[in-house]
Amino acid sequence: MSRREAYRSAGRAAQRKRWFRMGFAAVAIVGACVAVRYAWPPYSASAGDEEFVEAATPAVTPRSANVVAIVNGEKIMRAELAAECLRHYGTDVLESLVNKELIAAHCEQQGVTIEEQEIDAEITRLATRFQVPVEQWLAMLQKERDINLEQYRRDIIWPTIALRKLAAGRLQVTEKELREAYEMEYGPQIKARMIGIRGDKAKAIKVQQQAKANPKDFGRLARAESADAESASANGWIQPIRLHAGERVIEDVAFALKHGEVSEVISVKDDQHIILLCEGSVPARQVKIEDVAERLAEGIREGKLRDEAAELFKQLQKDAKVVNILNDEAKKKQMPGVAATINGRAVSIKALSEECLARHGKDALNGLVNRRMIEQTLRKNGVKVNGQDIDDEIADAAARMVGNDANGKPNVEKWLEQVTSEPGVTVELYVRDAVWPSVAMKALSKSQVKITDEDLAIAFESNYGQRVRCLAILLDDHRKAIRVWEMARADLTAENFGKLSAEHSTDASVRALNGEIPPIRKHGGRPLLEEEAFKLTDGQLSGVIQTDGKYVILLCQGRTSPETVTLEDVRSKLYDHVYRVKLNDAMSKLFDQMQQTAAVTNYLDESKSRQPAKTRAAASTAAAARAGSTTKR
Repeated sequence: MSRREAYRSAGRAAQRKRWFRMGFAAVAIVGACVAVRYAWPPYSASAGDEEFVEAATPAVTPRSANVVAIVNGEKIMRAELAAECLRHYGTDVLESLVNKELIAAHCEQQGVTIEEQEIDAEITRLATRFQVPVEQWLAMLQKERDINLEQYRRDIIWPTIALRKLAAGRLQVTEKELREAYEMEYGPQIKARMIGIRGDKAKAIKVQQQAKANPKDFGRLARAESADAESASANGWIQPIRLHAGERVIEDVAFALKHGEVSEVISVKDDQHIILLCEGSVPARQVKIEDVAERLAEGIREGKLRDEAAELFKQLQKDAKVVNILNDEAKKKQMPGVAATINGRAVSIKALSEECLARHGKDALNGLVNRRMIEQTLRKNGVKVNGQDIDDEIADAAARMVGNDANGKPNVEKWLEQVTSEPGVTVELYVRDAVWPSVAMKALSKSQVKITDEDLAIAFESNYGQRVRCLAILLDDHRKAIRVWEMARADLTAENFGKLSAEHSTDASVRALNGEIPPIRKHGGRPLLEEEAFKLTDGQLSGVIQTDGKYVILLCQGRTSPETVTLEDVRSKLYDHVYRVKLNDAMSKLFDQMQQTAAVTNYLDESKSRQPAKTRAAASTAAAARAGSTTKR
């Protein structure tokens, strides 16, 4: 398939997508909202206005009114950035503009108003909920999410309160809902391992019979047969099963199992078949329901609010006449310069572009700066990226990710459908943002990649060699690690070690699995941990190992057997793997070098401006010389 055919195919797929998605319902939850930045449209917009929104524009100094950045002396113009923002975010921003207009109009129809005092009270409530002062809460939003107070008030808090008022009659919490929420959070849990089989129930029955005949072999069966990679890599261990948290049929079976018992095959939706091994239980926590009822009820109401918001938007969209012109080529020709109409009122492309820039300009500019650096490096080195390079890269990705089609060729069409399944992602964006940079950086870096016999030998040992099976305890504090290590040494059994890990490990997955971790291999990227692990013998306790900012304690449980293959059997496969790893390393180093040597002036975000390392050093030397000269005088 050519690029042009790929574009057409993805375009047809995009047209089939439903334009309106229910994403705006997320404003009900602040944690999901703080990433959203937009300007609320005028509440009193006239129905006769040609444009119902004036986009917010980032403040820029006069010198940068039309220039948003300079990269190694080359300007990036505001118009280019606006086009980039529209290309990436136009569909989503337009959708939110439409949704905001619909909800504002509905509030007006229903006589719903929001007072400033209500907004203040909601901000205080949320800050109190997260146990921080209001000023600190607002400062955190500004620092971590780039949301100022005015944006927060009108773009997040206002719609949250509006939706709550509009749906107030449907947000009542029943006793049954409160009891289930309490049982889910504080009730008993079942510790279990799982094997998941997709599609083939006969295979699931066979595996279940093997597990039931020898429950101690469950971990090996999970590693060999389970389709769930995450649990399979941990010998089948999963997070403890709670009541009312997922599939009812799985919960019913799990809570009926005895310790050490293997379940029958549990068939669930999407043709999935589950086998469980009960490894014990976690007793209910001794918390009175009346002490947590209000917090639980608030969580239930927030969940209901999301559902009610979705239903509300369905109805509002059904009643409104919205014409999406942005994503319809025929309509764009009929109404040039218009992005959409809402009940006959137009949203212009210019206004939408500026709104996209206001929300996403900083992020989009960072991407443009990086792209410009790559383009400059290509020109400097006389390297070009052509259409065939792009096609080859897409085909390579398709072969690795989805395999070949019926003709034995990379299934490009299936791959493009997959990468464009996310809302707003088109083939054009995929090629521009992912494929082209990858091809360019590979072309610039491939001459630096050399594969030696030693590289292949290391890769072979890492992938096919012996591994150490261990239980682990992970901690953040050295003193606590020593205390826990002493407790482990005092009762050196796997059962005690697992309990200590469940009680003290700071890593949630390790804690939930009583210290179970995937077997440790050589050359896996954690040299100190690997060195210590391979010194241990079965049943031996390690010291406290400091690695990656953590303190790790290991209890050795033996070793795996090396796989029965030779280096020659897998040489070609290993060569491809090592080449990709080394090429990625070379690309990363080259990109770091580009950034370190680039002179960037960013007028939208001064913190992103930088000078080359040599220029900074020269400036420091010159400053020191001037200071010395002044001292002499």
